[in-house]
Amino acid sequence: MPQNLGFIEISGQGLGMHFYRRNLPHIESFNATYFVTFRAWGVSYLPPATRSIALKHCVFENSRRIELHACVIMPTHVHLLFTALENERGEPFSLAEIMKGIKGSSARNINKRLGRKGQLWQDESFDRIMRAGEFQNKLEYIIANPINAGLTSRPGEYRWVWTQESQAGVPVPQKSTPSSS
Repeated sequence: MPQNLGFIEISGQGLGMHFYRRNLPHIESFNATYFVTFRAWGVSYLPPATRSIALKHCVFENSRRIELHACVIMPTHVHLLFTALENERGEPFSLAEIMKGIKGSSARNINKRLGRKGQLWQDESFDRIMRAGEFQNKLEYIIANPINAGLTSRPGEYRWVWTQESQAGVPVPQKSTPSSS
Protein backbone atom coordinates (compact mmCIF):
# COMPACT_ATOMS: atom_id res chain seq x y z
CA MET A 1 0.00 0.00 0.00
CA PRO A 2 1.59 3.32 -1.04
CA GLN A 3 2.20 5.76 1.74
CA ASN A 4 2.04 9.54 1.44
CA LEU A 5 5.15 10.61 3.29
CA GLY A 6 5.36 14.07 1.76
CA PHE A 7 6.61 16.89 3.94
CA ILE A 8 5.16 20.36 3.77
CA GLU A 9 7.19 23.23 5.20
CA ILE A 10 5.06 25.38 7.46
CA SER A 11 6.49 28.78 8.24
CA GLY A 12 5.91 30.16 11.67
CA GLN A 13 7.87 32.67 13.71
CA GLY A 14 11.19 31.58 12.24
CA LEU A 15 10.80 27.97 13.42
CA GLY A 16 10.63 25.26 10.81
CA MET A 17 7.71 22.93 11.15
CA HIS A 18 7.08 19.87 9.02
CA PHE A 19 3.72 18.28 8.38
CA TYR A 20 3.21 14.84 6.91
CA ARG A 21 0.33 12.45 6.75
CA ARG A 22 -0.04 8.73 6.39
CA ASN A 23 -3.32 7.68 8.01
CA LEU A 24 -2.78 10.15 10.86
CA PRO A 25 -1.41 13.70 10.57
CA HIS A 26 2.04 14.33 12.06
CA ILE A 27 3.61 17.70 12.80
CA GLU A 28 7.27 18.08 13.72
CA SER A 29 8.86 21.21 15.12
CA PHE A 30 12.37 22.15 16.24
CA ASN A 31 12.80 21.90 20.06
CA ALA A 32 9.30 20.47 20.47
CA THR A 33 8.28 18.15 23.27
CA TYR A 34 6.01 15.30 22.14
CA PHE A 35 3.44 13.05 23.77
CA VAL A 36 3.34 9.83 21.73
CA THR A 37 1.10 6.76 22.03
CA PHE A 38 1.46 3.51 20.14
CA ARG A 39 -0.51 0.30 20.47
CA ALA A 40 0.22 -3.40 20.30
CA TRP A 41 -0.90 -5.12 17.11
CA GLY A 42 -1.09 -8.84 16.60
CA VAL A 43 -1.03 -9.63 20.32
CA SER A 44 -3.90 -8.96 22.68
CA TYR A 45 -1.77 -8.48 25.78
CA LEU A 46 1.92 -7.81 26.48
CA PRO A 47 3.07 -10.16 29.25
CA PRO A 48 5.25 -8.66 32.02
CA ALA A 49 8.57 -9.82 30.53
CA THR A 50 7.74 -8.16 27.22
CA ARG A 51 6.78 -4.90 28.93
CA SER A 52 10.25 -4.93 30.51
CA ILE A 53 11.79 -5.32 27.06
CA ALA A 54 9.74 -2.42 25.67
CA LEU A 55 10.70 -0.22 28.63
CA LYS A 56 14.41 -0.98 28.13
CA HIS A 57 14.16 0.07 24.47
CA CYS A 58 12.40 3.33 25.34
CA VAL A 59 14.96 4.21 28.01
CA PHE A 60 17.82 3.17 25.69
CA GLU A 61 16.93 6.07 23.37
CA ASN A 62 17.25 8.56 26.25
CA SER A 63 20.24 10.86 25.56
CA ARG A 64 20.70 9.27 22.12
CA ARG A 65 17.85 10.52 19.93
CA ILE A 66 15.54 11.87 22.62
CA GLU A 67 15.48 13.42 26.04
CA LEU A 68 12.96 11.09 27.64
CA HIS A 69 10.85 12.77 30.32
CA ALA A 70 8.52 9.84 31.09
CA CYS A 71 7.07 6.65 29.66
CA VAL A 72 4.70 3.89 30.65
CA ILE A 73 4.36 0.44 29.12
CA MET A 74 0.79 -0.76 29.55
CA PRO A 75 -0.43 -4.27 28.62
CA THR A 76 -1.80 -3.01 25.28
CA HIS A 77 -0.03 0.29 24.56
CA VAL A 78 2.86 2.65 25.32
CA HIS A 79 2.91 6.37 26.21
CA LEU A 80 6.07 8.48 25.82
CA LEU A 81 6.83 12.09 26.70
CA PHE A 82 10.07 13.30 25.13
CA THR A 83 11.98 16.06 23.37
CA ALA A 84 13.84 15.18 20.17
CA LEU A 85 17.61 15.73 20.34
CA GLU A 86 19.73 17.01 17.46
CA ASN A 87 21.72 14.83 15.08
CA GLU A 88 25.30 15.55 13.93
CA ARG A 89 23.96 18.12 11.40
CA GLY A 90 22.26 20.11 14.16
CA GLU A 91 18.78 19.04 13.07
CA PRO A 92 16.31 17.35 15.41
CA PHE A 93 15.85 13.63 14.89
CA SER A 94 12.57 13.04 13.08
CA LEU A 95 9.63 11.36 14.75
CA ALA A 96 9.88 8.61 12.13
CA GLU A 97 13.54 7.92 13.06
CA ILE A 98 12.79 7.96 16.77
CA MET A 99 9.75 5.71 16.58
CA LYS A 100 11.41 3.30 14.16
CA GLY A 101 14.28 2.94 16.63
CA ILE A 102 12.01 2.24 19.58
CA LYS A 103 9.31 0.19 17.89
CA GLY A 104 11.56 -1.76 15.51
CA SER A 105 14.12 -2.95 18.02
CA SER A 106 11.57 -3.66 20.75
CA ALA A 107 9.37 -5.61 18.31
CA ARG A 108 12.30 -7.84 17.27
CA ASN A 109 13.18 -8.65 20.88
CA ILE A 110 9.60 -9.07 22.07
CA ASN A 111 8.75 -11.32 19.11
CA LYS A 112 11.83 -13.40 19.88
CA ARG A 113 10.73 -13.70 23.52
CA LEU A 114 7.19 -14.70 22.48
CA GLY A 115 8.44 -17.12 19.79
CA ARG A 116 6.52 -15.32 17.07
CA LYS A 117 7.16 -13.30 13.92
CA GLY A 118 5.41 -10.41 12.27
CA GLN A 119 4.11 -7.02 13.21
CA LEU A 120 3.95 -6.26 16.92
CA TRP A 121 3.08 -2.55 17.01
CA GLN A 122 0.47 -0.64 15.05
CA ASP A 123 2.06 0.93 12.01
CA GLU A 124 1.52 4.51 13.10
CA SER A 125 1.73 6.29 16.41
CA PHE A 126 -0.43 9.09 17.72
CA ASP A 127 1.76 12.11 18.45
CA ARG A 128 1.06 15.56 19.79
CA ILE A 129 3.35 18.54 20.27
CA MET A 130 3.01 19.80 23.82
CA ARG A 131 1.66 23.31 24.06
CA ALA A 132 1.96 25.73 26.96
CA GLY A 133 0.62 24.13 30.13
CA GLU A 134 0.22 20.60 28.74
CA PHE A 135 3.53 19.06 29.82
CA GLN A 136 2.63 18.59 33.49
CA ASN A 137 -0.82 17.20 32.59
CA LYS A 138 0.69 14.56 30.28
CA LEU A 139 3.38 13.70 32.82
CA GLU A 140 0.71 13.14 35.47
CA TYR A 141 -1.39 11.18 32.96
CA ILE A 142 1.53 8.80 32.29
CA ILE A 143 2.13 8.26 36.02
CA ALA A 144 -1.58 7.74 36.73
CA ASN A 145 -2.34 5.52 33.72
CA PRO A 146 -1.66 2.18 35.52
CA ILE A 147 -3.68 3.34 38.54
CA ASN A 148 -6.62 4.42 36.37
CA ALA A 149 -6.45 1.09 34.54
CA GLY A 150 -6.65 -0.81 37.85
CA LEU A 151 -3.16 -2.33 37.51
CA THR A 152 -1.91 -0.82 40.76
CA SER A 153 -3.25 1.31 43.57
CA ARG A 154 -0.39 3.77 44.19
CA PRO A 155 2.19 5.68 42.15
CA GLY A 156 5.57 3.98 42.13
CA GLU A 157 4.18 0.43 42.40
CA TYR A 158 3.88 -0.25 38.67
CA ARG A 159 7.23 -1.54 37.36
CA TRP A 160 6.85 -0.23 33.83
CA VAL A 161 6.65 3.52 34.51
CA TRP A 162 9.82 5.55 34.04
CA THR A 163 10.18 9.25 34.83
CA GLN A 164 13.15 11.53 34.62
CA GLU A 165 13.68 13.29 37.93
CA SER A 166 15.62 16.22 36.53
CA GLN A 167 14.80 17.91 33.26
CA ALA A 168 17.38 20.69 33.50
CA GLY A 169 18.43 22.12 30.18
CA VAL A 170 15.54 20.62 28.25
CA PRO A 171 13.08 23.03 26.62
CA VAL A 172 9.67 22.33 28.12
CA PRO A 173 6.67 24.43 27.11
CA GLN A 174 5.80 26.97 29.77
CA LYS A 175 2.69 29.04 30.27
CA SER A 176 3.05 32.24 28.32
CA THR A 177 2.59 35.45 30.26
CA PRO A 178 1.39 38.67 28.71
CA SER A 179 4.24 41.13 28.28
CA SER A 180 3.89 44.42 30.08
CA SER A 181 4.20 47.61 28.05
